[in-house]
Amino acid sequence: MSGPILHLGATVTCSHGGQALPVSPSARVLVGGQPAVAQTSPWTVGGCGFVPPGGNGPCVTANYVVAATRVLIDGAPAVLMSSTSICSPTGTPLIPVQAQTRVVGM
Repeated sequence: MSGPILHLGATVTCSHGGQALPVSPSARVLVGGQPAVAQTSPWTVGGCGFVPPGGNGPCVTANYVVAATRVLIDGAPAVLMSSTSICSPTGTPLIPVQAQTRVVGM
């Protein structure tokens, strides 16, 4: 799995269109002039439009469960556009829409 490394300015949404932002991007590693994101950073989701009748939504937080295997940020795997995530409480993934394209990780 390879792909561009996600950073604070990347456009990432939940599966229902809510905007996702990393809580603690790296202050030491920059890509495209913005802080890069490691797998250890949780994400917050705002504006999720999923309101099921059963009551397990909308998306509120997310975590990446699979990330880079060869690139580390502050000792943790870097989050790539191709990384796998899961939102809570819905169990759906985050969708990276746009990120910098100059730095690619594996």
